[in-house]
Amino acid sequence: MRKPRDYDTELQALNDKAKQLRTRKQTQLGVLVIATGADALGLEILAGVLLAAISNNDPLRKEAWRNRGAAFFQGSTKARRSAGKDAGGTQAIDPNTQPAAGTAGTA
Repeated sequence: MRKPRDYDTELQALNDKAKQLRTRKQTQLGVLVIATGADALGLEILAGVLLAAISNNDPLRKEAWRNRGAAFFQGSTKARRSAGKDAGGTQAIDPNTQPAAGTAGTA
């Protein structure tokens, strides 16, 4: 005869694992903010920048941001040095600003 499964114990183990994953995600986001130099921004500015990025539907801008982020994670020293500097990031993040002619998709 089979041993009955203890669903309560299994559910508790899954809940514990989910809590660990959420905690690790929060820690990684904090490390990312510090590594990029974004911790120098005020909370309101950082929140505004993130909200603008989320509401932006321009695929060229999103691709430019993705490329810049990929370069940062691949250890590009140029990307890491410029992480805390404005290299057109303000213009690229503002969803109401149109890119200058010939600069679409660059950030």
